[in-house]
Amino acid sequence: MGDSTVTPLEGREQAVPQAVAAGAGERRLGRLRSPRRPRLWFEILLIAVSYWTYSLIRNAVPEQRSEALGNADWIWRMEHHLGLAFEHSVNHTVNSVTWLIVGMNYYYATLHFIITLTVLVWLYRSHPGRYAATRLVLFATTAVALVGYYFYPLAPPRLMTGGHFVDTVMVHRTWGSMASGDLKNMSNQYAAMPSMHIGWSLWCGLTIFALAKLPWVRILGLLYPAATLIVIVATANHFWLDAVGGIICLAFGFTVAALWYGALPYSLPRHVPPRGRGGALLPTKA
Repeated sequence: MGDSTVTPLEGREQAVPQAVAAGAGERRLGRLRSPRRPRLWFEILLIAVSYWTYSLIRNAVPEQRSEALGNADWIWRMEHHLGLAFEHSVNHTVNSVTWLIVGMNYYYATLHFIITLTVLVWLYRSHPGRYAATRLVLFATTAVALVGYYFYPLAPPRLMTGGHFVDTVMVHRTWGSMASGDLKNMSNQYAAMPSMHIGWSLWCGLTIFALAKLPWVRILGLLYPAATLIVIVATANHFWLDAVGGIICLAFGFTVAALWYGALPYSLPRHVPPRGRGGALLPTKA
């Protein structure tokens, strides 16, 4: 009497619901794909090959000049119809401040890659459980952008006939764009819709805002895509509607990742759940 010893039968009865609950949790986490620890050599190779493939396909899209210029005229008329055709004013106003526009030229040419790679490295080191899913968002966003480049060639404002936009890289002789100056033959000049400067910068900004701990870092994360929007307009490399296209591509990327992993990337565990023999997920401490 008062003995709290659990009999073998009672122990088995208690273990059954626990096993069922554990199995259900594992199925929920790995419903489609559970996070796995990223391997450095594989990630470096994957990113290098993926970007090379993206550049190859992007530049292999036929440069349909007449159609691209026609589409640019249509975009410009649409923005006038909406009362939001502000690119020309921004371009000329910022171009009048030499140090500012030169800085924006270098911003356009460099930060697009530097910040994106930095965020990927940070994710790899500090959020390995979320890395693969968040990287998938970026890859899916970039992949669907290629569809836009193929089916909707679009000239940037600086190349419009009679648009009177300033090609700031040409005027100030800065190394600011693969689509200007001596480098223009290395890049498809009419792959402007959607803007991956916006798609990638917004991916970086949302990732930093969602996962960074310091408030000022999170604020900088949100300011980065906003600054990028100003830069792409001021340098006449994009219409603001190209930015909308980039946002739509990013939404597609998040959708792909959510469907693949069964959850949004930022809601996944920060660290990769440990696995036992056979790849089964092991319980983790709360």
